[in-house]
Amino acid sequence: MDVPLWLALIVVGGLGIKLIRPPWWLVAVILLGGYFLADSLFAPLIDHTIK
Repeated sequence: MDVPLWLALIVVGGLGIKLIRPPWWLVAVILLGGYFLADSLFAPLIDHTIK
């Protein structure tokens, strides 16, 4: 079964928010931080570390 990554992230994120109940500002900081980090000069370094 092939599931798109965006759908899996939405499901896992929704369950995490529902079960753990983190503050909304923390969720926003993590999402924005990840978005900006992915477009920074650190992206190749992170990509190399993950692979």
